[in-house]
Amino acid sequence: MKKISLLLIFCMGLLNAQNLTPKELSIINEGDINSALPIYQTTDANQHKTLLSFSSEINPIDANTVVLVKRMKESLLSTDGGVGIAAPQVGINRKIIWVQRFDKEGTPLEYFINPVIVWKSDVQNLGPEGDLSIPEFRDQFYRSKVIQLEYVDLKGQKYSEIVEGFTAVIFQHEIDHLFGILISDKKEKEKNDSYKKVDAYQKSDLMKDRR
Repeated sequence: MKKISLLLIFCMGLLNAQNLTPKELSIINEGDINSALPIYQTTDANQHKTLLSFSSEINPIDANTVVLVKRMKESLLSTDGGVGIAAPQVGINRKIIWVQRFDKEGTPLEYFINPVIVWKSDVQNLGPEGDLSIPEFRDQFYRSKVIQLEYVDLKGQKYSEIVEGFTAVIFQHEIDHLFGILISDKKEKEKNDSYKKVDAYQKSDLMKDRR
């Protein structure tokens, strides 16, 4: 019975994931499919519009999803110290992110498909953030210290895990991108909010990185 329920959930997820559009397919498969995709910038009006748009789920077992995941990694590796990237940053409003796992040995890069934060701690840390898509912008932001994340891999296998510290900050930043939230806009919205100031994050050498 449990296996049937899990299969039903997976199939429903595939139905909710809309097919990739011709425009998306064109971007994903343009040029050398093993190369990096250009990173969108807020300084370009059309690219800025994409960055502000809401992202939908993607079919994890679609062959084009594999190509997009690979090219996003190359895009991240092409940056100077970037530690995370979201699909809207390469022109695709779909729910895929890459995150550098500073909470794991060797700080590996890992991808996450259709990620959802299902819980956040009330305790928050304050630390600086930048963005690969917003030139020369950096500021201080509050982020939950601990999150619970759910996501799937390229086989459609579902996972759930608890993440904390700097890596949790990266996840929150990248998942914001999937909702069209940029830190430049977030700062304006935070001005009237109040937060608990608890144990401000101190890893200054890591915080120099951009997401």
